[in-house]
Amino acid sequence: MHEMNLLRTEVSRYVILSQQLRQFFADIDEETISDTLEGASGLPEAIEAVVRSSLDDGALIEALKVRLEDLEIRLERLKDRYGKKRSLARWAMQEAGLERIMAADFSVGLRKGIEKLEVLEEGLIPPDYFVPQPAKLDRKAILDALKCGKAVNGAALAMGEASIQVRVR
Repeated sequence: MHEMNLLRTEVSRYVILSQQLRQFFADIDEETISDTLEGASGLPEAIEAVVRSSLDDGALIEALKVRLEDLEIRLERLKDRYGKKRSLARWAMQEAGLERIMAADFSVGLRKGIEKLEVLEEGLIPPDYFVPQPAKLDRKAILDALKCGKAVNGAALAMGEASIQVRVR
């Protein structure tokens, strides 16, 4: 904001000086006006300062882009590690038959997986379960039908993988 105020002040001074020079010296040429204003005004230096600052910002932008790319890679590694650790905890709890663990700062509960659709052979599923244009399997309709006890050729209900629930205190 300070740069903007400084630049406004310098532009105003520059314009006023330019108008006064043209008013008092009608036959003055542009080069003389430019030379006179350059020595009497701080506008060129103010513009240089703003441009130099923008160049610094540009360098920071480029550096941050590289840093963000590095951080995105790190984020993906952390997400992968997070998933593997949760999966490991789920597996250990299942193997040991533990349904709940209470710690001082969190609790872990093993929950049964929800029923999910497993398509065994898509070619055997009746056309009613395909969504027209283009033909696409209506997985929700098949799942709903199977949950209601209807038989659907080529599909069956399968037990989903268990998950863990963590609550932070």
